[in-house]
Amino acid sequence: MKLLIVDDSTLIRNRIARLLGAGVLPASEIAGMARNGAEAVRAFRQHRPELVTMDLTMPEMNGIECIEALMKIDPTVRILVVSALSDKATAITALKKGAQGFLYKPFTDEQLAGALAELAEVA
Repeated sequence: MKLLIVDDSTLIRNRIARLLGAGVLPASEIAGMARNGAEAVRAFRQHRPELVTMDLTMPEMNGIECIEALMKIDPTVRILVVSALSDKATAITALKKGAQGFLYKPFTDEQLAGALAELAEVA
């Protein structure tokens, strides 16, 4: 199972990648990392991952716009929003646009592992 990590924070991208590298999701690989939605769409077209972690607040193209774009390319993609935004309306919008899960920052490794494993099971 391929995963695309989308976040404008290098720290968060590396943390998620490190967790995946530690074997949290067996039989998974990191297909790519993107700093914004525009990079994410390009990487998605190139690598076709099954899972995506998505920040919402990013330059160039935000997470909501990116979710819409990815769902048009592949409506079966599983998207986990990982965001510091605690605004419930934004979370609901992300889910309505096609995201399947929402994890608030800051998160523990266990919370991220559980959320990714849940989405991987459904994929």
